[in-house]
Amino acid sequence: MPISLRTLTLTSLTAAALAATAACAPTTGPAPRPMVESTAFNAADFAWSGVNGTGSVNGRIDYSRNGNRYTCTGSVALTPVTPYTRARFRNLYGSTEKAALPESVVRARTVPDPNADYRSYVRSSTCADNRFLFSGLPAGEWFVIAPVSAGGEERVVMMQRIRTRDGARVDVTL
Repeated sequence: MPISLRTLTLTSLTAAALAATAACAPTTGPAPRPMVESTAFNAADFAWSGVNGTGSVNGRIDYSRNGNRYTCTGSVALTPVTPYTRARFRNLYGSTEKAALPESVVRARTVPDPNADYRSYVRSSTCADNRFLFSGLPAGEWFVIAPVSAGGEERVVMMQRIRTRDGARVDVTL
């Protein structure tokens, strides 16, 4: 029985697609589950961030705009990535990866459940000479938040998502 060119092409394409999918599949363990954003605050989502670990973040500010070099003003915050903070930061910064926005823009945006108090899970570090350090961190994802200013320019709030690992230092430049 002869095989048509169309059947042969479809069979070849299906085999190629299956091979490509198999090549991308993880070889051990379950596939990671994507984090679903949620506007509901759940303290249990933050529990992992409250333990001590062996990770650290070594950061520096190197930001300029319109010919002005910005320096950190105040403390740098490290906020755990949770379904709630992802939804909140997407709303405030327009991203869950990286942003640099005027402080007035961030403050003008609203978030669902603005009274949810997650501050006890946020770590803070002094920023001196445009450098900051966090240590004793558990492995996980975090948002680094740093306010910066330049002379008479409006203050800018910088945000970047990072991932810490046990026993490893993450170098980050905002």
